[in-house]
Amino acid sequence: MIEVPSPESRAAAEAYVRTVSAQAAILPDVDPAAPLRTIARVAVIGGGTMGSGIAMAFANANFDVTLIDVSESQVTQGISRIQANYAHSVGRGRLDPQEMERRLARIRSSTDIGRLADADLIVEAVFEDMDLKRDLFRKIDAHARPGAILGTNTSTLDIDSIARVTNRPEDVIGIHFFSPASVMPLLEVIRAKETATEIVATIMALGRQLGKVSVQSLVYPGFIGNAMFAHYGREAIFLVEEGNTPQRIDKVMTDFGFPMGFLAVADLAGNDVGIQQRRKEVLTRERGRRYPDLGMTLCDLGRLGQKTGVGWYRYDPGDRTPHPDPSLEPIVGQYAVEHGIAWHGASDEEILERCLFGIVNEGARLLELGVALRPGDVDAVFVNGYGFPAWRGGPLYFADHYGLDRIAGRVTALHEQHGDWWEPAPLLLRLAAEGKRFSDLAAASQIPQQTTRRAHAE
Repeated sequence: MIEVPSPESRAAAEAYVRTVSAQAAILPDVDPAAPLRTIARVAVIGGGTMGSGIAMAFANANFDVTLIDVSESQVTQGISRIQANYAHSVGRGRLDPQEMERRLARIRSSTDIGRLADADLIVEAVFEDMDLKRDLFRKIDAHARPGAILGTNTSTLDIDSIARVTNRPEDVIGIHFFSPASVMPLLEVIRAKETATEIVATIMALGRQLGKVSVQSLVYPGFIGNAMFAHYGREAIFLVEEGNTPQRIDKVMTDFGFPMGFLAVADLAGNDVGIQQRRKEVLTRERGRRYPDLGMTLCDLGRLGQKTGVGWYRYDPGDRTPHPDPSLEPIVGQYAVEHGIAWHGASDEEILERCLFGIVNEGARLLELGVALRPGDVDAVFVNGYGFPAWRGGPLYFADHYGLDRIAGRVTALHEQHGDWWEPAPLLLRLAAEGKRFSDLAAASQIPQQTTRRAHAE
């Protein structure tokens, strides 16, 4: 199994994370002295969990915010959620009551989309549905003032496609917050094909104002973080489909250093997050591959996670502790029979390699495609947004110290065993063959980047 690093190695890894998190804000094509667009007033569209959290993030940083949704009930729910979150912080002694009132006073609400007309920045935070977002951006384009920045909080969708429905694609950018948005330190800044450099620089600087670690990504399914996390999640679900229990899979990953395993995280977020988009993708996705559709089966059965009391785990009323659920086993067994999946008990080593090495392989692919600018950017994203242990330095830092030759060998073997999902990234193979590390790619110019993005064009 993978060894636990020494205290000295832990300290070095944590220092590295601090360094690359700061360096991520430096972009080679952005003059740090160039003027930025002024942002004083912000409109957030969508009063759900993410939208209300984003509104809090701006209010916490002294911005005036208008929270907009389609109905009074949804706006009221959003404001109530914000009030409850602030009250919880006051109750825990983390926020002064007077400061809570000051922050609440910065947040207005409306059902009139025309209220975004005086905003310097609009952040869309509605459901992950391309048709919905494209329709909304047509309306935003019609109401936003000239010079306003049009941001989308999408976590997976093609921002180039969203930008094309507007008359100002140069002003459209991805601003991907992580839940809870008022707390999580990462902000992925997604640079679309026509996004103006001035807009990128402004939003990168805005992230710092919000107390976030700003990391640029190009357009790609899942961008940096979710593209990598998808490989972890897929293998975790595949391992369940193969008869391994959620608690065992999650324990292997928490023993490695993650604060929570993937399946517990899925229950926390809600197994139905993005479910509409996933169902649409079933109709057009590539045939001949195995897909982790057991997650959709759980949603069909109402097993959405903590909010329904059952998901990959069982939850007692008022308690978020995940408990093993014996009723899951027959569901998995039936699914395995219907899909021709043979059960086998994976070793802890296999569980860790399948959940971890796919993250590293995808990180190498993102570097090669130019989606991520530097190895440190990849590590900054996964530590600050996905719970990768900082004392292991991030997935690519870990890979360098574990040995790229060892990881490349296992990825190649997993490709032979499990098929296309495990196709080795050419950059990983090249570095391993040359006896080099990701850290040897000291500058973006050393990373072979394709001039055309495969992103959503495939």
